[in-house]
Amino acid sequence: MRQSRTAAYVSSFLLAVVCTLTGAATAQASQQAAATGYVALGDSYSSGVGAGSYDSSSGSCKRSTRAYPVLWAAAHSPSTFAFTACSGARTSDVVANQLGPLGSGTGLVSITIGGNDAGFADVMTTCVLQSESACLAAIARAEAYMDSTLPGNLDNVYSAVRGRAPAAHVVVLGYPRFYKLNGSCVAGLSETERAAINNAADHLNSVIGKRAADHGFTFGDVNTTFTGHEICSGSSWLHSVNWVNIGESYHPTATGQSSGYLPVFTAAA
Repeated sequence: MRQSRTAAYVSSFLLAVVCTLTGAATAQASQQAAATGYVALGDSYSSGVGAGSYDSSSGSCKRSTRAYPVLWAAAHSPSTFAFTACSGARTSDVVANQLGPLGSGTGLVSITIGGNDAGFADVMTTCVLQSESACLAAIARAEAYMDSTLPGNLDNVYSAVRGRAPAAHVVVLGYPRFYKLNGSCVAGLSETERAAINNAADHLNSVIGKRAADHGFTFGDVNTTFTGHEICSGSSWLHSVNWVNIGESYHPTATGQSSGYLPVFTAAA
């Protein structure tokens, strides 16, 4: 009799455990099934600066209807789509101003961020307007910042995203190299400056990719698609210096968004 009671207790216990685990798995599956919304965060490379066709309601954020998040959403029809990426955004701006739409129903997040923190706009201004030595010094300062301060800033963003959207698959996209070396450009920056700028972009992508991986996020390397379409390639998907609209300088064109960023994001999503 005692053995039978023991066996009955064990059986009841095991059944309870199985039911609990099954219930948890079902709840998790239901949560994941419901998490089908898409939120696009980030800076000008995600908002679509340089692609034109800006949504007037986005103001200075310059969100373009030709930006890769809009193109992806149109092709895949997520249950909800929120586009909060903004021109000029730094990591602190994402945390302060862009995370509102994230929640338990968010299944996909995209983001480009870090370039403004590292001061790439200032670097390019220095390189275009000042001497080669000043350019190289500005690049060195930016790379030092990437190593010392940027990783912590990225951690803050990535932790905040995960905290607000626990079920989301997060895709962190990098930045393209700006120049094809020994290409078709005969004036402007020196080859030394162009090479140093490309190396700095690689450095930035390396830092971003490492922090993304440590948070369990997917990193999308857009150099796979932009190679052969850099400035000086003769078939550039990036604006060079645009003196008429300086803000579009060194940003992807509409083709850069649709053929450079979109395929990488689609593959990673």
